[in-house]
Amino acid sequence: MAESSQVAGSPWRTDAFRRLNRRVGTVLGEKAAKGLAKLAVHTLGDLARHVPRRYLNANSLSDFSGLRVGEDAVVAAEVVSSKIVGHARKQRLEATVTDGVRHLRLTFFGREHMLKHWSGQLQSGTRAVFAGKVGEFRGDLQLSHPNYAVIDDSGRQQTAAGGRVLANKGGHGLASVSRRRGLIGIYPSTASFGPFEIAEFVSLMLHELGGMQDPLPPEIRERAGVIDLYTAIEQVHMPTDHDQVREGMRRLRFDEALGFQLAMAYRRAATAAESAVARPRIADGILSAFDARLPFTLTGGQQQVGEQIFDDLAATVPMQRLLQGEVGSGKTLVALRAMLAVVDAGGQAVLLAPTEVLARQHYESITRMLGDLGEAGQLTAADHATRVALLTGSMSAVAKRNATLRIASGEAGIVVGTHALLTDTVQFADLGLVVVDEQHRFGVEQRAALGTKAEQRPHVLVMTATPIPRTVAMTVFGDLEVSTLTEVPAGRAEVQTVAVDEQAHPNWVDRAWQRIAEEVAAGRQAFVVCPRISETDKSGEVSDRPPSRTVVDLYEELRSGPLKQLRVGMLHGQLPAEEKDAVMQSFADGDLDVLVATTVIEVGVDVPNASVMVITDADRFGISQLHQLRGRIGRGQYPGVCLLLTAAGTDTPAWERLSAVAATRDGFELADVDLAQRREGDVLGASQAGARSTLRLLRVIDHAAEIELARTVAVDIVDSDPDRGIDGVADLVTQVEKLADAEWLDRS
Repeated sequence: MAESSQVAGSPWRTDAFRRLNRRVGTVLGEKAAKGLAKLAVHTLGDLARHVPRRYLNANSLSDFSGLRVGEDAVVAAEVVSSKIVGHARKQRLEATVTDGVRHLRLTFFGREHMLKHWSGQLQSGTRAVFAGKVGEFRGDLQLSHPNYAVIDDSGRQQTAAGGRVLANKGGHGLASVSRRRGLIGIYPSTASFGPFEIAEFVSLMLHELGGMQDPLPPEIRERAGVIDLYTAIEQVHMPTDHDQVREGMRRLRFDEALGFQLAMAYRRAATAAESAVARPRIADGILSAFDARLPFTLTGGQQQVGEQIFDDLAATVPMQRLLQGEVGSGKTLVALRAMLAVVDAGGQAVLLAPTEVLARQHYESITRMLGDLGEAGQLTAADHATRVALLTGSMSAVAKRNATLRIASGEAGIVVGTHALLTDTVQFADLGLVVVDEQHRFGVEQRAALGTKAEQRPHVLVMTATPIPRTVAMTVFGDLEVSTLTEVPAGRAEVQTVAVDEQAHPNWVDRAWQRIAEEVAAGRQAFVVCPRISETDKSGEVSDRPPSRTVVDLYEELRSGPLKQLRVGMLHGQLPAEEKDAVMQSFADGDLDVLVATTVIEVGVDVPNASVMVITDADRFGISQLHQLRGRIGRGQYPGVCLLLTAAGTDTPAWERLSAVAATRDGFELADVDLAQRREGDVLGASQAGARSTLRLLRVIDHAAEIELARTVAVDIVDSDPDRGIDGVADLVTQVEKLADAEWLDRS
C-alpha cells in the first residue's frame, strides 16, 4: 500500500492530481480560462480530457467534394496562390488552396502588417489545415478568415494562426510550444478559440504535466491492461497513428469509470457498515389486512420484488434498492406494501415526490387504497389502522404545523410530501423507510438528507418509471440494488400511437381535434400537450424552425374553435399550486373533458377515463418523455390513441424518434433507443448528468465492457483497501465526490 503524500491544505495525495486539478487560468491566463469555461474546461485535467472530436492525417489532402455552404469545415489543403489585393484600409488577402483536384477560396481581413504575415506563411506549395464556415462568393466555395495551422514537410503542425495572438500568463506566445505529430486533432471549439488555438493550449498543458508520475499503482494498471496516464494523455492529443489514440483513450475512459465505480463501491461499503433497525414482516397486521382487501391478484413481478424488499427490511443492514418499472406496472402498490410492513414493525415510512401535484396524488391514492386502514384516531378506523400525513411547501402555516406534529409524534405512520420534508423543522418519531419517487428528479444528497432524520440509518427504496438500461444503472445508480417490474397488471387497455407529419397531411390536425370530440361524446376524456406555456417561454425552441405551440394560445384556440362545445381546462407549472390542484382534481372527477397542459402531467397523473392524447410539436420532446406522457392514457378499460404531431419532416432524426415511440410500448426497448441517440446525461436529467458533465468520455452504451471491468476492479480494491489508503485511489474518489458536491451546490 502506498504511503500517503497528503500536502497540508490540499485534498490531493498525489502529485499527478495536484497538477491535473490546477486551474487553467494559472497556466494560460484568465482570458483563456474564461473562454475555455464555455467548454466546461476549468482545470488542466479537464483540458486533458477535452479530446479531439476527430483527426486529420497531416500527410494527405482532404476531399473538397463533401463541403456544403453553411457548414463548419476542417480541411487539409495545399496553397496554390496568395496575394494581397485592394488598397489603403480595404486591403485583404486572397488565397486559393487545392485538394489535388478541386479548389477553394480563402479570404483574410486585417491590418497591413497582419496581411503580410499571413501572406508570408501561405506561400504557394505550403500545406496547412484550415477551419471555418463554408461560404460562397460568385459561385465559388470559400472560407472567410479561417483559423489555420501550417504543416511542415514531416507532417507536423508548425503554428496556429488566423488572426489571434495567443499568450500565456506571462504574455509569451504559445505558437512555439505546439509540435503536432502525424495526426492532427480537431478539437471541439467556441467562437472565442478555434480548434488550433485550443491545440496550442493543449500543448502547454502537456508541457506542464511533463514528468508526472502515474497516480495508480502498477498492479491496478496491469490488471486493467492500460498504459500510464501521461503517455495516454500525450497519445490522445499528439498521436502518430490511430492505434495510439485508441490506447490512450482506453486509459482515460478506464480512469473515469474506475473513479465512479470506486465512489459507488465505497458508498455501498459505508452503507453496509452502518446499522438499521430490522423491520421484519409480521402476521395479522395492517399489511395482512390490506392484502386481504385487494380486489385483484398481484402480478408475479410484484410478488417477487415485494419478497426482495421484505427480506431487505428484515435485515439490520440498511436497504438501498432501486425499483424501476414500466408505466402502470404497479410500483406504487409495491412501495405501499413495504411502507405498511414498516408500520407493522413500529416504524414510520415517508414517500418523497418531486412535485406537489404528484405528492398530492400519491396521498390521495394511498388514502383511497387504505380506506379505514388509514383512519387511525377516528371512530371509523379499522383494527391496526395508521394515519397518513401530507406535507408540501404550499400548504398553509396551520396545515403544515398540524402535519409536522403528527409526524413528530408518530401518529402518522405514513408521510407523503415534497422537498418540504427535507427542512430542519420536520422531525420523525421513528423513521424506518424512505421511498423516493421519480429518482431521476433528485440527487443522491437529497435522498440522503432524509436519512439524517432517523437515529439509525433508514431503509431506502427509490423508484423510477423511466426505464434505465443496465449500463446506466450500473454507472449512476451503482450504490443501489436494482429490482425491475416488467409486467403490466391485467385490465390495462391497448394504446395505439401514430406519428403525424403535419407538412404532408395538414388536414390531419383538424382530424385530431375531431377524434377528441368523438372520444368525449363516448364518455371519455383527452389530454393535449404543448412544449411551452406561452410566447414568453423560449425553452426548447429551435432557431431555424417555426415557434412551437403554447398551452395558453392552444387553450384559447380550442375552446373557442374546434372544441368549443366541450369543457376545456388548462394546466401548467406557472399556475398557483392551489389552482393546479383544483384543475387536476376537476379533470380527475370528470368535470373537464379536455386538459391542455405542459409536461406537468408527465408522471403520476392517474385518470383511467382518459383515452386520447394529442402531443403537439412532439419532436421537441425526448423518447422517454413521450413514453411517460403516453402512459397517462389507457390506464383503464378503454383503448387509447396517442397522436404525435410534428412539422419537422420525415427525413429528420426527430421523425426517427417519433417512429420508434409509435412502434412499441416497451419502455426498456425505447430506453435503449434513447440512450443510443443521446448522451446518457440527457437521458437521466440534469440532477444526474450534472453541471460539470461528469461523464466526459464514457458513453455507457458503447463502453459497457470497460465499465464492467472498472466495477470488478473497484470492488476488489475496496475489499482490500477499505480505508482508502492507496493515494491514487483516494484521489480518484475525491475527484468524483468534489464533482458531486459542485452539482449539489449548483442545484440548491
